[in-house]
Amino acid sequence: MVSAIITAAGKNRRMREDFRSRGMEIRHKLLLDFCGNPIILQTLQNTLNAGVDECIVVLGHFSDEIISVLDEFDDERVKIVINPEVNVELSESLLNGVKKARDDFCLCVAADQPTVSSETFKNIINGIFNSPEPRNTVSILARGKSGYLDTAEGLGMPFACHTNILKKYLTGNKDNLNPILRKILKEGTIFYGVPPKDDLELVNINRYNDYLGCEK
Repeated sequence: MVSAIITAAGKNRRMREDFRSRGMEIRHKLLLDFCGNPIILQTLQNTLNAGVDECIVVLGHFSDEIISVLDEFDDERVKIVINPEVNVELSESLLNGVKKARDDFCLCVAADQPTVSSETFKNIINGIFNSPEPRNTVSILARGKSGYLDTAEGLGMPFACHTNILKKYLTGNKDNLNPILRKILKEGTIFYGVPPKDDLELVNINRYNDYLGCEK
């Protein structure tokens, strides 16, 4: 009933800047080690362990590097989608994945979120099916207040909702996700915030210091 979409199409710009400023070998952040796995594989495993039917990984920049790692992951539920154009916004990458999803509901995840546990992903999915209006609900990782929300300020992935919501609001919107989420809420969709297990689950690994903080 749930397809997962993992976006892994970014430029890796901020991490590359940090490596360069530190005089370190430049590497893709999604290939850095996290608990014995590359970051992207840890995120992928956590997502699959939440019980999704399939997991679509959307690639763009540096797709060859990332595919070489994904090829080592043996799970028939994993599918790869490559953006036709690499210089696109996050909303466009997510939509490209949604268009390939076979299920009615999607769990949307950023590849640089290896700290989000399978348990929290399950809770996000359950937030949809426990809603009185599953098709009109966005269940999202809370960054502050949890439960039913009256604002989407500061929110982003991971979240789950019906594919019709994503197709309606992502199509033609070349933007980051937060402005789109705020519009979805404003126009009457129910938002339910799922609390994180700990503060680490709120981290997107964008900078090298983010990575070091998650490794402690």
